Amino acid sequence: MAVGEKREPVAPVHLFSHGSTMMLGEESASATYWKKCGDDALANGIEHVVIMGAHWASASPGTILISSNPTPAKSPVAFVHPSKYKPYTLNPDLAFTPTIQEHLSAAGIPSKLDPTFDWIHDTYLILIRMFPSSCPPTTILSMNSMFDPHLHVAIGAALRPLRRLQNKTLFIGSGGAVHNLFRNVWAPMLRYRDNFAQPTPPEAWALDFRQEVIDTFCAGHEDRAPPYGSEIRSLGGVGGPLLRRKATSLMKHPKYREAHATDDHFMALLFVAGLVGSKHDVDARGVMGAEDWELTNMCNSQFTLGSWE
Repeated sequence: MAVGEKREPVAPVHLFSHGSTMMLGEESASATYWKKCGDDALANGIEHVVIMGAHWASASPGTILISSNPTPAKSPVAFVHPSKYKPYTLNPDLAFTPTIQEHLSAAGIPSKLDPTFDWIHDTYLILIRMFPSSCPPTTILSMNSMFDPHLHVAIGAALRPLRRLQNKTLFIGSGGAVHNLFRNVWAPMLRYRDNFAQPTPPEAWALDFRQEVIDTFCAGHEDRAPPYGSEIRSLGGVGGPLLRRKATSLMKHPKYREAHATDDHFMALLFVAGLVGSKHDVDARGVMGAEDWELTNMCNSQFTLGSWE
């Protein structure tokens, strides 16, 4: 951005690690932060929410799916009492799907409507925590099962114009900073329903990759490690084309495959990098507003890029 040029007013973008299903039923720092982000969105007049999750993917090359079920059901949630989610009424934003498809088509990205898709916990878990009183009009986007990082960045880039405040749209990527189900310690959750038990510290690979994600979305944060549980803020802008390159390069990191045995929970990070990857986003600052460790090795980091100011 040129010196003296006024920053384009756009809505912030959230990158949330939704964690295990028990994140819906248990109180946590992440849940508190999600609620704060929802309150801020409502206070700023948000009318549309668009989410890319981690549990739905299109198998057609280069194509994504868009939820268009007028009465979606909820997939069951393990280890959570039904009273926590069954009464919550979903609110599919069918009127907004043509706008999303128009922007994707203009970028050469094919999309199809799916009128049969039922929502999964990676999306409605977040919505219930952010907007407990009522679900705002929401659209769910699928990933593509080829897990091409550049395609998912391009999807975010294609929809970036909808971040302008006059569009009243909030974008959320729901995935995981460190999410390898094969390396988690499941016994405390299965035996005692304790998803936050840490009988041993997280392993080095999990800590290392967690730090790489923080350094990508909160670049330039203070050198001294802040106390665990405290907010981490970038000292300068983290957005722009460099963010897209840094996010995609994480898939080549030596610890990536240990941190993500499958690619599905990483695509949300790339989607967000595309949304905040314009040359107009170079001044967008990043914050890790909350974090929880589950199952010893699963790191649920919650990021916001940009602000309402």
